[in-house]
Amino acid sequence: MQNDRGRIVFIDDEAALCQAAGDWLEASGFAVRTFTDPAAALAGLDLPGCDCVVTDLRMPGLDGQQVLDALRLRDPDLPVVLLSGHADVPVAVAAMRTGAHDFLEKPYRAEHLVEVLDSAVALRRMRRQARAGGPALMSERLEARLPGGSAHVRHLRQRVRALADLPVDLMLSGEPGTGRRALARALHDLGRRARKPFVTLDAHALTGPGAEAELFGQDRGSGSGARMGRIEQASGGTLYLASIEVLPLALQARLMAVLRDGEVMRGGAATPRPVDLRLIAGTGPDPARAMAEGRLRADLFHHLSAAALTLPPLRQRREDLGELFAAHLHEAARRLGLPAPELRAADLDRLVAHDWPGNLPELRAEAQRLVLAPEPAPLPDPEPPLPERLAAIEAAMIASALSDAKGVAALAAERLGLPRRTLNEKIARYGLRAE
Repeated sequence: MQNDRGRIVFIDDEAALCQAAGDWLEASGFAVRTFTDPAAALAGLDLPGCDCVVTDLRMPGLDGQQVLDALRLRDPDLPVVLLSGHADVPVAVAAMRTGAHDFLEKPYRAEHLVEVLDSAVALRRMRRQARAGGPALMSERLEARLPGGSAHVRHLRQRVRALADLPVDLMLSGEPGTGRRALARALHDLGRRARKPFVTLDAHALTGPGAEAELFGQDRGSGSGARMGRIEQASGGTLYLASIEVLPLALQARLMAVLRDGEVMRGGAATPRPVDLRLIAGTGPDPARAMAEGRLRADLFHHLSAAALTLPPLRQRREDLGELFAAHLHEAARRLGLPAPELRAADLDRLVAHDWPGNLPELRAEAQRLVLAPEPAPLPDPEPPLPERLAAIEAAMIASALSDAKGVAALAAERLGLPRRTLNEKIARYGLRAE
């Protein structure tokens, strides 16, 4: 039976297993081709017409890793799922770092296989759509996440495009509020892990007796209920760990072991659990100093700094302030259901003149403040002091008297009851004309 659930190639040297898997997947709505010979599978594979390849890891002739390597060269976007026995789980985890989409440990549940294939097919179709849109589509999505035209931000977008789909851990450094978490999310959403979990955790929260279980999990036999840690929750996807330099050094050592070995040991457990983790670590503006001061382990620093991005503070990207502020202004107006006030030249001058020590949160707060309480229209000039008002009234009365007297000062003085000399002085003071 063929429909649009996905087109699968299944490779296993055990003919009975191939037959059973093919029957189950076809009954579940997939179109399936099965092969017991991996070389024949590679030779007969229709790459444009394939959504996912499932291959056993241990096979005579070509093994699953070699199949994966060959497919990565021919079509890097094609998801490959590995099947492994218990003894080969570490090998399968390592293969995921070189591009495998997922792995299943034998014996696997048929329902689990279907879940994994649904995820792989969705990823394959999303990549086809992105490729049909070309680089312009990815750039458009990225510019919406990282707006601005400054040299800093243009370079940052270029690096994100280069790193998003690579199986490498990363370090994002910058001052508080520069957008490290949003950048981590963009790296996740634009890469091959986009449909897997994006889990966040701030190392400042990892204090006290529950810190270890929060990150690494807890086994059922340790005196309390079993608990999955954040690392396992993020398996297959991305863990964003903020402020990694404040993580206790003992936990940093265990985290480094997870990144190195691809497995996590829950508290109180006897055996490790395999995980496929991409770590994106947020640090302060100077992670090298944190390492030198002993707050960040050297091995963890060097592992993460191989792919490092630095986010500039707002004071170093002033040319972006108008675009950023306008975006936050309209977002706040939409969220609050209020009109967005227009930005004036004076507003932009004020934005550029400020150093924004709070970075993006401060900018967002200022935008919301302006939406909630827009500046009122300029008030009329205040009334002049009383002497000025009296002088203006006197000047108007003299001008009226001169007009009635046809400009004859003597006649105007008589009508005003003023001496001629006094009137002449006032005429001169107020700049009036008289014959």
